[in-house]
Amino acid sequence: MSLAACRIFTNQAKKVNFWHCHYLHRSKIDSSYNNFVLLWFLSVVDTCLIVKRLLYILIFLLVGFSSVAQRLLLKNLTTFDDKRVHFGFSLGINTVDFNFDHFSVIGNNPKFDPVNFENVGGNIIDSSRVIRADISRLVPGFTVGIVTNLRLSESFDLRFLPGMSFAERRIVYNIPIVDVNSTGENKFFSIKSTFLDFPLLVKYKSRKMNNQRPYIISGVAYRIDISKTGQEDLVRLKPFSASAEVGVGWDTYLQFFRLSTELKFSFGMDNILDNGPKSTQPQVYTNAFSRLSSNMFVLSFHFE
Repeated sequence: MSLAACRIFTNQAKKVNFWHCHYLHRSKIDSSYNNFVLLWFLSVVDTCLIVKRLLYILIFLLVGFSSVAQRLLLKNLTTFDDKRVHFGFSLGINTVDFNFDHFSVIGNNPKFDPVNFENVGGNIIDSSRVIRADISRLVPGFTVGIVTNLRLSESFDLRFLPGMSFAERRIVYNIPIVDVNSTGENKFFSIKSTFLDFPLLVKYKSRKMNNQRPYIISGVAYRIDISKTGQEDLVRLKPFSASAEVGVGWDTYLQFFRLSTELKFSFGMDNILDNGPKSTQPQVYTNAFSRLSSNMFVLSFHFE
């Protein structure tokens, strides 16, 4: 082969190698670009799916909230408060407390005989003795009653709620408690009562808010204790008492009835301390008091 032919062949080989390398490089660039486009497209598709799911969730929540809002905006018993008179019943729990007014010393009680000192649990009680009593703990009781409601105006009602309450009070002293009806010393003296309640209350209602309506009440109550009390009780109470009452409540208008949750405080206005027990019992447990009044706290649920 001549020298000229060799040069031509070499130049052609270089051109072929150049275009081959260029083609390979271009192929790599095209492949990378295609991969990038594919990844971008897939990411867009994933984003669209996520957005689509979020839209579904948002629509579901909006529909749910809309249905709840419609239920909340749907007012129940719209003409209930327009009734002149309506009735119901009441269930509740109560606790009863005492207000103790003590003599500074027991000798200040004119009923205490300074000559006849008492021997209580081995302790000599003379006229200079300071005796104090308190409620050991509040004992829950039960209340049931009938609701009678008379509409006076848009905001005021007159309510009469006769019922019955079962209650207990436990008294502790700063001296030993000795009861001839029991053996040994007692930690407390229990007074159990069954009350016939006759409260007459005025109810002031705020503006109705959807199906809710707060209110306040105040009035008076007359109670009769029908539990059996004997002359042997350490502390004897009068069966009749009057109280001032005040409370707050919340009316909830349901589909078929109105539920009222009410917290009421009843403060005794008169002295319910009766004469002391018979002579076989120590008189000191009654002589320690100058006055005794009863308080009651009631959490009630009225169904009207």
